[in-house]
Amino acid sequence: MGSVEGDLRTLAPQVLGVLIRRGADFASAEDAVQEALIEALGHWPDRMPSEPRAWLVTVAWRKYVDAHRSQTARRRREEAEFEAPLPGPTEQSDDTLQLLFLCCHRSLTPSSAVALTLRAVGGLTTRQIAQAYLVPEATMAQRISRAKRIVAAEGLSGRGDLGRVLRVLYLIFNEGYTGDVDLAAESIRLTRELTAQTDDPEATGLLALLLLHHARRASRFRDDGALVPLTEQDRGRWDTDLIREAIGILQPTLARDRLGEFQIQAAIAALHADAPSAGETDWVQIVEWYDELAALTDSPVVALNRAVAVGEADGPQAGLRALGEVPAEVPRRTAAQAYLRERAGEVARAADLYAEAARQATSVAERDHLTRQAARLRDREK
Repeated sequence: MGSVEGDLRTLAPQVLGVLIRRGADFASAEDAVQEALIEALGHWPDRMPSEPRAWLVTVAWRKYVDAHRSQTARRRREEAEFEAPLPGPTEQSDDTLQLLFLCCHRSLTPSSAVALTLRAVGGLTTRQIAQAYLVPEATMAQRISRAKRIVAAEGLSGRGDLGRVLRVLYLIFNEGYTGDVDLAAESIRLTRELTAQTDDPEATGLLALLLLHHARRASRFRDDGALVPLTEQDRGRWDTDLIREAIGILQPTLARDRLGEFQIQAAIAALHADAPSAGETDWVQIVEWYDELAALTDSPVVALNRAVAVGEADGPQAGLRALGEVPAEVPRRTAAQAYLRERAGEVARAADLYAEAARQATSVAERDHLTRQAARLRDREK
C-alpha cells in the first residue's frame, strides 16, 4: 500500500495540471482528482493498471464531466475533449510547472500559497499540513478551501511568477521538520522538479542553497534539542554528498553571470561549507558577497548579516559600526550586537544583550540558546 500511495502522490499534481489545462476550474478539478485517487486506492493494490497516469486522468476527467453535465451541449463538448489523446512527457512537465505557478497565485497570502502548494503539488494531506504548521486540521482545511476558491474565481491571469514560486518554496523549507512531514525535504523535492522544468539560474541557485543548508541539518541541534551555532557545529556530521552536489550545481550557475538573491545566498553558504573549520572561513569573500546581495535587495536582514560578517573579517568594532546602520526593530539585531560586544571584550554588556535577545526570541530553541549565552558570560564575571 505504501508504494501505491507514493505513486499516487507523485501522479496527483500531474493529473490536476491536465484537468486545469483542459479548462476545469481549480476547485472542481482538485475535487475530481481526489475522487480518482480514492478510487485508485480501492483498485490498485489488487491490480495496478499498465498506464497509471492515463488511468487517473481518465477517471478524474470523467468525475469532472459527471459533475458538470447539466447542459447537454456542454456535456457533448466535454466528452469530445475527453477522447483527446493524453499529453506526452513535455506536456506533463508543463502541466506540473503551471500548477505550481497557479498555487502561488498573486491574490493568495504567502501562508495560503504554501498550504495550497503542499496540498496540490506536494500531494500532502490536509492533516499532514496542519500537523506541520501546528494548527487544527479544520483550520487548515478552511485555509486551503479559501485558497482554492480564490484561484478558481480569479483564474490563470493572476498566477504567480517564478520569483514568487521560489519564495514559497523557501518558506516551506524554512519550516524544517515537524510532525510526520519533513517540509525541508519536501521543499527540496519540489525545487528539484522546478529546476528540471526551467532553465532559470535563480531556481538552480535556490536548489543549491537548500542542499547546502540541509547538509548541516544533523549538526544543528544537540540530543537534548539545544541549538548549536554554525561556529560550534561538528563539521564531520555535515553531509558531504549534498555539499558536493550543491557546489556542482552552483558553480556553472554563477558562471552564467545572471546573479540573483538565491544564487548569492548559496555562494555564501558554500564558503561556509568549504571551510575546514570556523576559524578558516573566508570572511573577506563572504563580506564581498553580502555587498552584492545588499545592492540587489536593500534588505535590513541582509545588512544585519553583513555586519556580523564584517565583524569577523575586520574586527568587532568594524562590525558594530556596520550594525549601527541596521534598524533597531530588525529581528536578531540584539543577538548580533551581543555577539559582537562579547568579541570586543565587553562581557557585562554582552550578557545583558544576550538576555534581552532571549526575551525577543521567536522559538524555544533560540530563546534557550541565548539564555545559556547570557548565563555563561555572567558566570565568567564571578
